[in-house]
Amino acid sequence: MPVATPSAAAECRRLASRPRVALLSNPRSTGNIAKLSRIRSYCAEHPDIFHYEVEHVDQIGDALTSIARVRPKMLVINGGDGTVQAALTAIHNGNHFEGSPPPVAVIPSGKTNLIALDLGVHGDPIVALERLVELAQGDLGKHLVAKELIALREDGSERPVIGMFLGGAGLADTMLYCRNKIYPLGLPNAVSHGLTAIAVLFRLLSGIKASFLPPKASMLQVSTGSTHSITGRFTLLIVTTLEKLLLSGEMGGEGRGPLKLVAIEERPSSVLRALIAGMTGGYKGRKMRGIHFEEADEITIEGDSSNVILDGETFRANRGSPISLRSARPLSFVRLAA
Repeated sequence: MPVATPSAAAECRRLASRPRVALLSNPRSTGNIAKLSRIRSYCAEHPDIFHYEVEHVDQIGDALTSIARVRPKMLVINGGDGTVQAALTAIHNGNHFEGSPPPVAVIPSGKTNLIALDLGVHGDPIVALERLVELAQGDLGKHLVAKELIALREDGSERPVIGMFLGGAGLADTMLYCRNKIYPLGLPNAVSHGLTAIAVLFRLLSGIKASFLPPKASMLQVSTGSTHSITGRFTLLIVTTLEKLLLSGEMGGEGRGPLKLVAIEERPSSVLRALIAGMTGGYKGRKMRGIHFEEADEITIEGDSSNVILDGETFRANRGSPISLRSARPLSFVRLAA
């Protein structure tokens, strides 16, 4: 019977004790302010978790370099959509991992957590982390899903910003209104979002312009090909690769491509039509006046210094300097629920 040499036995012990899960935390994310101490305690009791905290998103590249050294089976991002976007950008533009990066999981800890929700992760972060650690003990195959990503470039930049959900036109202005005027009131997220929705609907229906209301959407030109474009003022403009959206459920549209575009013209009738469609099971390819839905490989957005927000980061679409969106190479994610 062969006997392991001391060096071989030490290597076996090293491999057995190697962290299966790398957890990247942003302490500044809203949920982490109150819950990070519990996560730290949990990680201290579980040596199979390599926990790395960053104070600023600029440190995520260095964090990934350190994480790559432990060769984890899964990379868990503990933060909101902005933290996830910064990590995906660093993974895409850097060369931190040998070969393919590990599958990515997300624990929702921010103001907006659309990416985590799309992956079936919600509720208590410790419960989610426990479930992910459990999955990492076995075969991850049936829990993995390849997701397309959005590569945003402005001013011809070579290194894109990577994300999964872009809001533009009136939606971007509304998100900034909520961030700058409602969140500082210190109200719960659900209340803040409800007040913002009421303010948007009031401005749209009344036509009143006031500093305490969201601004009117500016003109935009959105192109989904060399010959096709739509121009107008849009209450909502979304480009995403996520399968689940706040209002639409499953959607289907014209064209073929990984980037899903939804644009709702800034008219009460169009918004009402979209709300009814969302509550009755999604658009599902139905053509409706004032509502545009397409799927494309490339989208450009050009406007009069109009805001667009990609997973929490704000950019501006200008005349003669459009924002370009393309699909980036897919990345493997861990999904907890279908």
